[in-house]
Amino acid sequence: MKFGAVAMTPRVDAHIVDAHFEDLLTELAASFVHVDPDALDAQIIEALQRIVLFLGIDRSTIGRFDDAQGQLMATHSWAVPGVEPLPSPLRIADFPNLTKRLHVGEQIVLERIDALPADHATDLASLRVAGLKSMAAFPLTAREQTLGWVSFGKVRAERDWPEPLIRRLRLIAGVFANALARRQQDDDLRRALVENERLRHRLESENAVWREEVLHAHEHEAVVGESRVLRQVAQQIDQVARTDSTVLLLGETGTGKDLIATTLHSQSLRAQRPLVRVNCAALPASLMESELFGHERGAFTGAVARRPGRFELADGGTIVLDEIGELPPELQAKLLRVLQSGEFERLGSSETRRTDTRVIAATNRDLHVMIEQGRFRADLYYRIGVFPIRVPPLRERREDIPLLATFFIDKLRPKLGRKSLRLTDQAVAQLVEYDWPGNVRELENIIERSMIVSPGPELIIDGIGLGAAARVRGPSTRHGQGIAVTKTASLTLAEVERTHIEAVCGQCGWRINGKGNAADRLGLNPNTLRSKMKKLGVKRPPRADSAATIQPA
Repeated sequence: MKFGAVAMTPRVDAHIVDAHFEDLLTELAASFVHVDPDALDAQIIEALQRIVLFLGIDRSTIGRFDDAQGQLMATHSWAVPGVEPLPSPLRIADFPNLTKRLHVGEQIVLERIDALPADHATDLASLRVAGLKSMAAFPLTAREQTLGWVSFGKVRAERDWPEPLIRRLRLIAGVFANALARRQQDDDLRRALVENERLRHRLESENAVWREEVLHAHEHEAVVGESRVLRQVAQQIDQVARTDSTVLLLGETGTGKDLIATTLHSQSLRAQRPLVRVNCAALPASLMESELFGHERGAFTGAVARRPGRFELADGGTIVLDEIGELPPELQAKLLRVLQSGEFERLGSSETRRTDTRVIAATNRDLHVMIEQGRFRADLYYRIGVFPIRVPPLRERREDIPLLATFFIDKLRPKLGRKSLRLTDQAVAQLVEYDWPGNVRELENIIERSMIVSPGPELIIDGIGLGAAARVRGPSTRHGQGIAVTKTASLTLAEVERTHIEAVCGQCGWRINGKGNAADRLGLNPNTLRSKMKKLGVKRPPRADSAATIQPA
């Protein structure tokens, strides 16, 4: 139905409105019933155009309130040729009273804008700047919420707004409001579905990380040992664990850097969030960026789905970058940026993301040498080296070997079905004398192999590498390490401690205090040693000169 002839008359009589405008509104309302959300904007513009032409006015505008920015934003507008659309954005401060009235659901009808009351002086001045001479504005209200407004205006002449016309304009405002509310609801639903899908993928990824962590946690039940160097490491852990500072773990392969990283996380304020591990030596450079920062679908061949990176999964928790010395130079700069600002981009995306992640780095390389060779960035080293912890090799804490051996035997008994297996003095001697280039990891492997091949009730050490025999000198005493092996029939963990303390005390003539004596050699406070001796029942063997006997107190 066309209304061109009617639209050209400057004033629309009531009977024409009643006869034809009703039909126009019915047609427009029907056109919005099943409109696709993506086509809604074009449909609204077309509807505004038909209303403007039918009523013979100059322009019509739909807008929304941006209270946070203090602005009125025009979202849809149509004006006859020669008339400019309503400027956007407009300041709410320039229309304080009109904005307030529309906000609370009040319509505004002005045959002449000069009819505004005296307390609307600011609004009047702004309407004049906008060039309006006459206007009718209605709030867009749906579901008890004011979404914005729709206005109809004349800039070239004044006009009247009969009551029947106002009623029908209120109806079309309701049609616009309901259409916009439906789209908003659809948009909210779409965003919710996208967010649900994102959370589902994140949950699946985090569950995989947690499963990996649970399996990993069963590999190490405790940090075993009481040597002085190990106690120094424990002291450093206590100092830094509950901070968010970056930690750099330095040490040979197999010394337990991974276990120290686990301990740092479990004692931190982030313990309830994920602990994510990345082995920088395990993947080629082409895949490492995707592993760390994630990728978008189609970012590279084989990227069939969006995938969050390890830094995203570790958000709020801790990420362990093992073998960080193997990180390619091109990724070192990107890692430096994450450490400095927490910002990164997924591969194939320009969107900057943020992460709140504590970083623990580990390496068996000499990073200073790599810096001199130009293979590692000095600025990255200073970032990750805020709190370095050196994890000592096993050969520097030989006094812990008997305790570790007993621990591994107890740990492996259920797996291997060896309920009764004794650790003999000869086995202890072999283990203590060996240099352990593979450190604790090698020790555990040797213990497991030996438990498998030992036919009887006594552990027979098997699998120590070629050339080890030259370093195994039997049950002799290594005074420099504070180790002595005494003959016992069987050694539990408590028996190993007791035997070791008795051996050290025997070497010192049972002198506990003083440099070079028992407490000093064992790296214990004298009172702590006395308490441990009392608990384990360690006493000096009876001798003729009882006055020289030192009893722990």
